[in-house]
Amino acid sequence: METATSPGETNPEILNEDKYELRLYVAGKTTKSVAAINNLNKLCEEHLKGKYVIEVIDLLVQPQLAEGDQIFAIPTLVKKVPEPIRKIIGDLSNEEKVLVGLNIRPAKQ
Repeated sequence: METATSPGETNPEILNEDKYELRLYVAGKTTKSVAAINNLNKLCEEHLKGKYVIEVIDLLVQPQLAEGDQIFAIPTLVKKVPEPIRKIIGDLSNEEKVLVGLNIRPAKQ
């Protein structure tokens, strides 16, 4: 299992309820999987800087983990915290749909 975290993960000033816990299910290093990882990292750095943790789960390595979050398609992003739990299927290339799906307000430019 690969795990990537934001640079602000260990910052004690960030309260847990302000942090997004995201789990991205992929299958190997396919084009869609790599795109989803890159798109998610970019989106989080732009809109959630210092307030997120990303866990990347490769279902080719740990297929049993798909059952816990009821994963039927990949790549799938699961927002665990803050509630409600949300799922987004695809390579996360449509930033507007991902932000709406995760209930994230766009960062002010």
